[in-house]
This record gives sequence, C-alpha cells and structure tokens, in this order.
Amino acid sequence: MPKLNIIGLEQYPQVKRIIEILRRHVAVRSDAQVTRTNINASSDNLQLTLEIDPQLGAESFRISPTENRICLCGGDFLGVLYGVGKFLRDCRFTSNTIIPKAQKIESHPEKPLRGMYFATHFHNYYHDAPLEEINHYVEDLALWGVNTIQVWFDMHHYKSISDLAAQEMIARLHSILACAKSLGLRTCLVHLGNEAYADSPPEMRADFNTNRASYDVELCPNKRGAMELMLQWYEEMLLAFADISPDFIVFGPYDQGGCACELCKPWGANGYLKITRAKAELTRKYFPDAKIILSTWLFDHRKDQGEWKGLDEAFSKDHSWCDYIQADSHETYPEYPLQHGVPGGLPLLTFPEISMWRMHPWGGFGANPLPRRFEGLFNDVKAHTSGGFPYSEGIYEDINKVLSIQFNWNSQRGADDILREYIAYEYSPDVVDDVLSVINTLEKNHNHLWVMNWEFNRQSRLGIEFQADPHHAFELMQKADEILSATAKASWRWRILYLRALLDAELQATQGFWGNEICEKAFEELTQIYYAEGAEYKCAPPTARSIQKARSSERGVTE
Repeated sequence: MPKLNIIGLEQYPQVKRIIEILRRHVAVRSDAQVTRTNINASSDNLQLTLEIDPQLGAESFRISPTENRICLCGGDFLGVLYGVGKFLRDCRFTSNTIIPKAQKIESHPEKPLRGMYFATHFHNYYHDAPLEEINHYVEDLALWGVNTIQVWFDMHHYKSISDLAAQEMIARLHSILACAKSLGLRTCLVHLGNEAYADSPPEMRADFNTNRASYDVELCPNKRGAMELMLQWYEEMLLAFADISPDFIVFGPYDQGGCACELCKPWGANGYLKITRAKAELTRKYFPDAKIILSTWLFDHRKDQGEWKGLDEAFSKDHSWCDYIQADSHETYPEYPLQHGVPGGLPLLTFPEISMWRMHPWGGFGANPLPRRFEGLFNDVKAHTSGGFPYSEGIYEDINKVLSIQFNWNSQRGADDILREYIAYEYSPDVVDDVLSVINTLEKNHNHLWVMNWEFNRQSRLGIEFQADPHHAFELMQKADEILSATAKASWRWRILYLRALLDAELQATQGFWGNEICEKAFEELTQIYYAEGAEYKCAPPTARSIQKARSSERGVTE
C-alpha cells in the first residue's frame, strides 16, 4: 500500500493535530496511508518534511518539491497548517496514489484578519449540527486560510445566563472556539450594543421606532438602571468565556438593536457609543489584550440620520477604546469610509453578507454561489480594508466562504482561479470546466425569494426570472456526477450544488410551481444535510412539513 510519510517537528504536539487533519482529508480521496515517522522514507513512498522558519513571516509557507520528497516550511504553526491545505489541493489523488504538484510555491497572506462568523441561532446548521462536524468544518476552512472564528451568544433567546438552554449554547460555543484555538486560530465574540434577555424590565426598554429589526427586549442606556443591568449581563457573559480568552470582541449596532429616544439618537453616534465604550472598558478588565471592533452595520440606513458623520466627529476627539471599524451592508459597501476616510483612522474590516442575499428561505434551494457579486464587492474595497468576517448562516455558502478567504489572502487573485482550485479538490480535476460553467449559470439565475404565504398549497409559485439555461446546467451536473468518485458524489458539497441545479431546472419546467414530488424530495435531502429538521422556516428548505410548522408557529397553533 503506498504511503505518505510525514517527518519533522516531532517535538511539537501542535503538529499532531495538523497531521490528523491531513490524514482525514487524504482518507476520503485515496486509500494511501499517512504515517508519522522520524526517519527518511523509502524511495517507494512520498515523503513530506515539515519545518518552521520564522524568516518566512507569520502565517506564510513555502512548498519545495524534489522528486518524491516535499519540504513544507511554515513561518509558524499556522503557516504549516495553511501550507498543508495548499499541498492537499495541489495533489492529484487516485484510489491508491497521491501525486504532488512538481512546482515550488511560496505564499504570504495579504490581509491580517481573515475571519468567519458562524451565526448560531434559529436552529440553523451551527445551532443543531453535531459538534464533530462543525469542528471538522472549522478545520476545513482553516486549510483555506481562515485565521479567526467568531460566534455570538444571542441573549434574546433566554431569560438569563443560568437558563439551561443558555448554558447548553455556551457549551456549544465553547466547543467551536476551543477547536479554533487548538488549531492556533484566533477567537472572537460578537455582542450587540444594547441586547438583552427575553424578560428584560419593560420600563428600561428602548424606543423601537428605528425602522430596523428588534426583539422588543433591548434596553435604552439612558433609562435609569439600564446601563448597570446591561453591564452586569455583559460581565456574566465575559466570565462564561474566560477560559477561551477571546482575541476580539465585536459590538454591533443593529439588526437587532438600537434606540430612537431623544437621548440616544442618532443611535450609531450617540447611545450606541455610550454603551459600547463602557462594555469595551469592562472587556479589558478581564481580557487586557482583546481588540475591540466597532461594527457600523446599517449605519445611515435612513440617510438623514448622520450616524457616520457623528461617529467621525466623536472619534476625532477620542477613539482610544476601539481598535477596528467594521462596515458593510446588504447591497453595496457603505460610501462614507471610502470617500471620507475611516473614523479615527482605524483599520477597516468588511462584514459581507454571503448567506441571505436574494434567497429565502436562506439556503432553502441549495448552494448559493455568487462569485461575480463577491469579486466585484471585494474589488471595490480591497485597497481600504484589513480583512473581514463574512456572515454565515450555514454550509450552503461554502463556495462564497472560500472566495472571501482567498480574496483576503491574495487580493489580486480572481474568482475563476479560486473556483477552479475548489472544484478540482472538492469534486474532481476532470469536471472543472463544466462545473465552473454551472456555477456561473446558477449565479445568473440567483433570485429565489418566497415570502411566507399562509394559504400555501402544493400549487404555490416561486417567481424566478431565468437569465441562463438551467436545463443545460443540470445536464452538465449529471454528466459530472457520472465521472465523480463515489465519495465525491456523496459529499454534501457536491449534493448541495447538484440539488440547486436540479431545482432550478425543475422550477423553470414548472414555471415556478414547486410543490411537486421532485422538489419535495430535493428539499428533504437538503434538510437532512443542514440538520434543519427543527430549524425556523427562514433557515429550512421549504418542505411541506417545515411550512406547516412555520404556519402553526406563526399563528400560535399547537400541533
């Protein structure tokens, strides 16, 4: 049996984890064995030597092949991990062989913060999938170059931090962040400026005339006792994650959140700064080295609010408590920091919305690859930013995640080049051209919006304007499916793309009517892949069962 022998860095326990990841990825692509040794391999086996050279720079790597010997040198342990990812993607796998790329590669990340935000709520994938799978997913993203994982303890679901459900969520978030730390990744907690628990005191609640989402439990920092209570809750949360010692804290202004009372408005430059500055100071009491990221999500959603200008004025006087500004929006990147500069001259981060854009339910129709959209958005801001955190509701936007990570690794790299590498590795080098064509077609036809209709029946219609031929795309997917290995065609990454192509072809054939057996079967498979059996409708494929559940929940009906 052919072997891949790994030598070098035997004295470092961190490398054991990297080899476990390498072994897992090889096992699903080849029967070749991955072994650990401290001696040179025989001439019949491929040898991968791991080294560290700090002169390469943090998180960088160099791969130097000579015959059946590969030297992989990282600037640090993360560099070794990223180099292993590149080594794997450049190999050609057969049932019993590994053929490495015979080309020297040296690579250095461009943007220092390449994060990913897992939204753990609504019983979406991150909320309900087995933790082992989520931790493997963290490892997979790390191989592509992620260096920070962000999660959110969403208070509004619970009455207090001692709620059993709250403690279960904290344990879940701990597992995800602990996995990230074990890989050498950084960790980040997101927290909304004035978020609160479900039974927050009504007399302290915010004015919600903000034209933005809220759960009607958030507090006004200018009402008596509200600041103290929010700081108490926030301190409890910090203590719950003390063992993780997060590297970053992100404060968010809206969606949900905000207050429109006279003492708080404009929220983003007034009440929001009052509460977030107090929470930032409390953060550094427990985590002195943590960096504070101030999000400006949906600032000036109503153009007459003056939030950006007010923030700029406030930070011209003092921004010592803040380290980064994060900006983004649903459609295009905010103009203010690009035209007027970043308030306080701080580093600027992105928060691309890769999950929900023009698909509802989110991911309900399968994969949502949008390479042209995200390449264009990134090119508009890449000269101004230091990285970012894409917003993720699940795994159906895996392609969008990889695009974002790799754009931030090398801003000159185009979407097609990244996609070709992704397709060759995750599916097969033999289907690259056809699948790339399919992805481009899916993006042209991406507009899957179905607003919940309580009169739903099996004749409900989804309005989609097809700009490209979905039937040809599905034929290409069927052709590729015949070529793939049994493992590749059964993988969730392939199935979510295949099912999206199938559903698009079916929806055009039925003129948008999607209550038939073919669609229902595809929705059921997607539900299983997402672990969405208990998900809220917005996160679940629109099976007849999920729609009935949503209808009953909305109407307060107990089934």
